[in-house]
Amino acid sequence: MKVPFVDLKVQYQSIKEEIFEALNKVLDNTAFILGKEVQLFEEEFAEYQEAKYGVAVNSGTTALLISLLCLEIGRGDEVIIPANTFIATAEAVSFTGAKPVLVDVKENTMNIDVNKIEEKITDKTKAIIPVHLYGQPADMDVITEIAQKYKLVVIEDACQAHGAEYKGKKTGSLGKIGCFSFYPGKNLGAYGEGGIILTDDKDIAKKARMIRDHGSEKKYYHNIKGINGRMEGFQGAILRVKLKYLDEWIDARRKNARRYNEILKSLDVITPYEESFNKHVYHLYVVRIKKREQLQNYLKDKEIFTGIHYPIPIHLQESYKDLGCDEGDFPVTEMLADEILSLPMYPELSDEQIEYVCENIKEFLSKYEA
Repeated sequence: MKVPFVDLKVQYQSIKEEIFEALNKVLDNTAFILGKEVQLFEEEFAEYQEAKYGVAVNSGTTALLISLLCLEIGRGDEVIIPANTFIATAEAVSFTGAKPVLVDVKENTMNIDVNKIEEKITDKTKAIIPVHLYGQPADMDVITEIAQKYKLVVIEDACQAHGAEYKGKKTGSLGKIGCFSFYPGKNLGAYGEGGIILTDDKDIAKKARMIRDHGSEKKYYHNIKGINGRMEGFQGAILRVKLKYLDEWIDARRKNARRYNEILKSLDVITPYEESFNKHVYHLYVVRIKKREQLQNYLKDKEIFTGIHYPIPIHLQESYKDLGCDEGDFPVTEMLADEILSLPMYPELSDEQIEYVCENIKEFLSKYEA
């Protein structure tokens, strides 16, 4: 049996006709950049995530960057982020001229350790970017309290958390600004790049729209300095189709996670921890295991494909030597980087495939332990 890490083809086949119809609508209107389909998607996704305004852009990284620019964060400022995240969170901060300040994470959720945030705050700190990693929300109540205490802004990196909930409220609507990615493999993925900024602040939404379009409200009249961060019409149309199925796909992911948990609980594998007050949407199903590389190769030989998110922490990347961090500075993040393995996870994954994956993990462990 072959088990891909993600299977985008099977999902596409199930909605193929609707996708064709949506793309033809864009072609007929020749609205290739922004346009009506993007506008409707902005409105529909903002409503789905319980926010007032949506500003569609060309990637999750761009969403983070524009959000920081809207808040006039730049050179001389500091922004707190978790040490355990995709590098885009740090890059967005860096490209404003500000400095990303890393905070270690909790071992169980792998999200930012809220008990370690305050010690990193200085008079240069302007914002906190919690990341809802793998689809599990960070502890937003404590983060919000800290932000209010020190007069900081909270920007949610919800790029992996479409539809996730913290204490009954959707991610992306818990801070001042929420940022999402629609990279194809995400729970809500485009057929190319895409992202969106959510906010309840009308002025921020207006400024974000200007920045994404070279700083203009009216063509060739540039009120502020901006960038080209616009979403393509095709992606807006595709995402509108897929948004209708997102809850169904999330339910399937959660069902698959429960099945994995049920089978793996008796093995020497640490399965994902879900806070009781969270609705984890399992963009990734990440386990922890010793001899991670050996297991990954063993599974690959059985045509089971896995991933590692992320093998090298930000502070140990060549590009972030300027942070002046050393190995050992973020021990939990470093430990996780050595042990995490992302197993196949997508809505259409069958019970038989999950059982096959788990059977082979059991076989590997029995051979290794022997």
